[in-house]
Amino acid sequence: MLMSIDETKKMIQSGKWLHIAGNEDLLKALPQGNWFGGSTEYFMDKSGGIVSGEKLFVTEIPYTDVKVSVFDENNISDITSDAYQNGFSIIILPFDSEVHKFYAKNAADFKDIFLKNIIGWVSGTNLSVEGQTPIVVNGQTGEVSEDKAVVLHVALPNDKIASIGIINIFSQDKESPVIEFNEDSFTVKKCLVDGKETVFADYIAKNNIDTKLPLVGDYSGSGINISIKQIEGDTINLYAPVFKGIQYRFANPVEDYTGEFNKQLDALAKVDPVFSCNCILNFLYGEFEGKPVQAFFGPITFGEVAYQLVNQTLVYLIVL
Repeated sequence: MLMSIDETKKMIQSGKWLHIAGNEDLLKALPQGNWFGGSTEYFMDKSGGIVSGEKLFVTEIPYTDVKVSVFDENNISDITSDAYQNGFSIIILPFDSEVHKFYAKNAADFKDIFLKNIIGWVSGTNLSVEGQTPIVVNGQTGEVSEDKAVVLHVALPNDKIASIGIINIFSQDKESPVIEFNEDSFTVKKCLVDGKETVFADYIAKNNIDTKLPLVGDYSGSGINISIKQIEGDTINLYAPVFKGIQYRFANPVEDYTGEFNKQLDALAKVDPVFSCNCILNFLYGEFEGKPVQAFFGPITFGEVAYQLVNQTLVYLIVL
């Protein structure tokens, strides 16, 4: 829930394990304790989407057999061996850091990545405020980092099991051309459209494609979104990397963003997530500010993690 900094300090003093999201200056002002966190000023609370640099979103982790680990791009692949055999892990990666890029490009190839319940998010800044920096914090040590990932590993009792879910309102437009790329990258200029090489930005402009719609890649039958961050001349910057050998198509249009989310969440009305987060692009394009999305509260993020990096999704974790 959203709390003031004084309320958050009291929660930390209680000794409970906490996940905390908020403005970087507020995070830096918190005392050491049993917590970890990352920067964002966008949140989904009971009253709806909120933008605030004065509040922190605090989630209690209702388990005590836990440990905090910090990784950089050189050892992030150890996250799976560091995780508990039965449990879950919440990872926070600073946006545009080397560890963020490495995880995005390589996580799918980490040993046992799909056998461990790894969920999390990419920290960011207020898009309207200059001078901020995406950070993560290890509350136990007070370490603040712009280039490392922080992870909370949680062990579950033997009679409990974790499960990760993804809400993705997008699907491939099967009538649109197949788009492929010749390299793995966050930045692209050229692509293959139905096998013909073209400048990707030119293709988007000529076909009046709505860049609020992500590319949807076919990853062995699962649709993974690749969201467009910015077009600069003939260069397109992405929120997640495209991969060579994957077939992409643009997504089908979505007429009612919030309505479509709530429609998918109707089937999950009785779900009580331990953790959830939602993408900044959903927040902006769906105009979520002031609009509640049923029961799934938490930070609004600059990328989500459900085993691997995903975009323009809501991800959540439940314990059964």
